[in-house]
Amino acid sequence: MEDPDRFIELLDAAGVQKAGLINYVSPDIMGFTEEVNDFSAQYARRYPDRLIPFGSVHPRFSKDPAGEMNRLADLGIRAIKIHPPHQLIYPNDYLNGVKALEVIYGKAIEYRMPVMIHTGTSVFPGARNKFGDPIHVDDVAVDFPELTIILAHGGRPLWMSTCVFLLRRHRNVYMDISSIPPQNLLAYFPQLEKLADKTMFGSDWPGPGVPGIRANIEAFLQLPLSEEAKRKILRETALKVFGE
Repeated sequence: MEDPDRFIELLDAAGVQKAGLINYVSPDIMGFTEEVNDFSAQYARRYPDRLIPFGSVHPRFSKDPAGEMNRLADLGIRAIKIHPPHQLIYPNDYLNGVKALEVIYGKAIEYRMPVMIHTGTSVFPGARNKFGDPIHVDDVAVDFPELTIILAHGGRPLWMSTCVFLLRRHRNVYMDISSIPPQNLLAYFPQLEKLADKTMFGSDWPGPGVPGIRANIEAFLQLPLSEEAKRKILRETALKVFGE
């Protein structure tokens, strides 16, 4: 959906106040170049109170990660996405000499940008799913305690219990439940009621096979959770994470 006006109309119809525009750089696996950052920033510029643009610096390919992070901040990017299975890197590979990750995390702290890290598997050709194990985020949370970390997709479908462990261990770690059919959430996360303070709703729309945003919300609202937990997952946790 290239027209932000149409996207806002869709959000209004779904009853959504704010949305994150998630993107990442992965030229070799997905064909996504640095241009996605400019697109995301420009797209959100018309509705800065409604749209939260994410940006990305490729940890393996960037020759100037500090400069690129500075540029993203100047563009108005408000959060960073790292996709280990599509960028072929562990999120803690700064321990193995990939210093760009250290720079990215440090700059994210400086600019108060949450960092979303894909956790779980990917079916796209070329993806390497060993990189999706969230246990590697444990080091990041320890080494960068001031960094706000979001575990995208809650580690589904292999590592949900690891994600729950990280949420409970680290005050700076959160998760989103995007790309998980709402009717499966309580099977994946039986303790979701107790994790509401650390959980954010997400749809992964318009990803392949993902129903509309409104359909996802309506299915989520049918879950046997308290109204307080639903309110936190749909709204309050995200407002806290993004400083709204």
